[in-house]
Amino acid sequence: MMTFGPPSLLPAAAYSPALALGVGVVVALLSVVAFWPHTGLIARWTRFRRANARVLAEDALKHLCKCELEERVPTLASIAGALQISLNHTADVVEYLQSHRLIASREGEFELTAEGRNYGMNIIRAHRLWERHLADQTGLAEAEWHGAAERKEHRLTPEQADALSASLGHPTHDPHGDPIPTAEGEIAPAGGRSLAAMKPGQAVRITHIEDEPEAVYAQLVADGLHVGQVLRVSQVEPDRVSFWSEGEERRLAPVIAANVTVAPVESTLAEEHPGGRGLHTLAPGEAGVVQSLSPLCRGPERRRFLDLGILPGTRVQAEMRSPGGDPTAYRIRDSLIALRQEQARLILLSPESEAA
Repeated sequence: MMTFGPPSLLPAAAYSPALALGVGVVVALLSVVAFWPHTGLIARWTRFRRANARVLAEDALKHLCKCELEERVPTLASIAGALQISLNHTADVVEYLQSHRLIASREGEFELTAEGRNYGMNIIRAHRLWERHLADQTGLAEAEWHGAAERKEHRLTPEQADALSASLGHPTHDPHGDPIPTAEGEIAPAGGRSLAAMKPGQAVRITHIEDEPEAVYAQLVADGLHVGQVLRVSQVEPDRVSFWSEGEERRLAPVIAANVTVAPVESTLAEEHPGGRGLHTLAPGEAGVVQSLSPLCRGPERRRFLDLGILPGTRVQAEMRSPGGDPTAYRIRDSLIALRQEQARLILLSPESEAA
């Protein structure tokens, strides 16, 4: 008798007990991988979600603390911009902070509770201490400090931050000039004015360089600007701000100059060129005497220069420049040493006649 039905997709031999056993083993193994406590995929994904939520909450608290310090009114949009997430996602973060009594909302505006302020200040403290550590103790490029500190700040406990501060000598400011909060959450006022707001002829000292946005900060780093540097403003025009420093005239667009905070200094201080002239400005045949190493010269590179005998009072002469313009050979203590322009910029000189 013939029966009709859907055709078999597999031969009868495929439906064997061995196949069923194999499928069962695979399913069991997948279940173990997915659901095993602590190390399974589900457990790992849950921890990732929780960690990501904590990072967003801490970044939001940090933004609110900065708004409070700068006397700005935070909004849902400003928090979303700082965290680089959608408004809907930001609303979830704000709800989380409110449920944990870290922030309060009044008439559509957000304000920190005492606990939320302390929490946010601890994150800022960890960030700025870690940047200080990277600047003073490592050879990490300056443009990478902020990103590295952004990752580390969420893993540094208050106790670890205290130990780090002690190992660094309890610094009061990070390498960009931002004040570092104390363990009690106290912070010194920043002060200063924007370089773009200065007038021609003014002598100023850089007190702070804003490290965000990243593209603007990268340009300031490339121009060799650093905290403590003395400048003399020469021109302020709608499309540029010009100033003299370390023997060179430099120009910045006003939107870039606005990220540099300065404080006025005695006019004679700028005239004496306390920062020195960069070694890279010497033409072949010219000489100078080492005044100091730039504050930008840190870590292994600073130790290397000292090992080469580049010390205050050392005479240096530019001998020859490569056909491409970089590097340049300099005679230092009867030895010829080739330095790239970015390296020579870190060695500050006094004119040989002044040193004599």
